[in-house]
This record gives sequence, structure tokens and C-alpha cells, in this order.
Amino acid sequence: MNTRSIDLFERERARLQRLAYRMLGSVSEAEDVVQDAWLRWDRAGEAAENPQAWLMQTVTRLCLDRLKSARARRETYVGPWLPEPLIEEMPEDPVERAEDVSVAFLLALERLSPLERAVFLLHDVFDQDYADIARQLGRGEPAVRQLAARARGHVKDGRPRFTVSQEKTMQLAAAFMAAAVGNDTAQLSSLLAEDAVLISDGGGKRPAALRPMVGRDDVMGLISGIINTHGAFARPLAMRPALINGVPGVVMELEDGVQTMAFEAGDDGRLAAIYIMRNPDKLGHVRT
Repeated sequence: MNTRSIDLFERERARLQRLAYRMLGSVSEAEDVVQDAWLRWDRAGEAAENPQAWLMQTVTRLCLDRLKSARARRETYVGPWLPEPLIEEMPEDPVERAEDVSVAFLLALERLSPLERAVFLLHDVFDQDYADIARQLGRGEPAVRQLAARARGHVKDGRPRFTVSQEKTMQLAAAFMAAAVGNDTAQLSSLLAEDAVLISDGGGKRPAALRPMVGRDDVMGLISGIINTHGAFARPLAMRPALINGVPGVVMELEDGVQTMAFEAGDDGRLAAIYIMRNPDKLGHVRT
């Protein structure tokens, strides 16, 4: 393969990785898919008339193949499923928005069929036109438009609006963690929205709530129970702030391993959602 082809692939690598992550909700699987795409590009890519479209099509089809087996695994998953935490700088690509990597958005994508997900992402997030998507997926353009409309309807309610600034959310996250480390339940409760949600994913590998906690009282019931049982809600050996799935969060080193917490703020200026990843299988790429 010549230098020009290698350079072209490398220029597209980050964009391909972001597409694969949104399709699969897994950093490690997204990396595997992009590597598979590289091998196919090495064998046949130089003949492509439109290299960018060829690469997007290849990654999309590889993701669709993986989603067939992923769906069966999700049916037997222990407790709530969350995507692998994505810890990165904000994307520079102007057609992508921060909320398009949020946990709430990725959970909304999980409710779509694989084809709906592919069409929605390619059109609404990666700005491809319907004719190109139809060619990539081997479908008629009317069918692709129908898939997109259906997907858009499903995703609309799950897409966060991010009306609170990142700076304000960061302050809320810092205050929450300070109160958590100090076991200050009154302060923790005051930082939560009335309809706050807490979802933790242990995957059956580490202790975690087996259902989403919905509402301030429910969330505080869990936190108080952990404090009463273990003496603390959070006792990190090390902790650093991080941008997780586009929102402020923390990466913590605990006695039983690494854990991430991501925070989303609601319209009332309080924390509306907390996502805790404890499944070690999804934290292999995270360093404290």
C-alpha cells in the first residue's frame, strides 16, 4: 500500500472510531472494527472511487455484523447495561455534537434496530445524504428515509438537551463527590433533581444495583444503604476529573478496582442523571 492510502486511512481513523463506538457502545469493539476495516482497506481500498464513503460503509457493515451477536449477549446481561465509558477530548468535527456521545443518547440508540441505528447515525450525526446511505446499505432510498424517521422518533425523547453549562455541571459533580467522600447525605440529596436517575453497571462482575434508581428518594435510599453497610458511599484511593461521554465525571481507583462516574445536569440546575461503570470488562482502557 502506498503512503497516500495509508495517510488517507489515518485521517479518517478517528471519525471511523466514533461511528463504530456509537453503533456498538464499546470502545474495545470499536477499535477492533476499525482494525478490521484497515485490513480490508489494505487489500481492496485503493480501488475505491470514494475512499471516505467506502470506509464508512465498511465500518457500518462490520458493526451490523457484530450487533447480531451483541443482541443475544445483552438479553442475558446481569443488571442494567451501560456503554463502555468514552473518555476523550471534545470532538473537533463540527457535524458531531457533545450530546451524541452522552450515555442517555447511547441508551436511546440501544432501543433501535441495528439498521435504524446505522441510518440514524450516518444521516443525523455524520451528515451523509440518504442516497449515499442507501447505496452503502444496499437498500432503497425510500426505505432508508423511513428507517431514519422511525429512529428519530424513538431517539427524540432520550436525547439530552444540555441546558446547563459544562462548567456548572462540573461544579455540581465536584460538590457531589465532596459530599460523597464526607458521607454528607443531606448535601447529596440537595444536589439531586427530584426525578434524578442513577444507573450502575457491574455486569455481574462487581457489586452494583440490579435496577436503575429512579427519583431522588430512590437514589438516596441506595446511597444511604451503601453508607450503612460499608461505612462510605465512595472511598477512593485516587480520583481525577474527566470528560466522560461528553459530560463531566470522575475516574476513581477503589479497593476493588477502577470505577467511573458521569454526571448530567437537569433544567433545574441539579444533577438529573448519574452513570456508574463498575464492570471490569468495560474498564480495561481506563487509567486513573
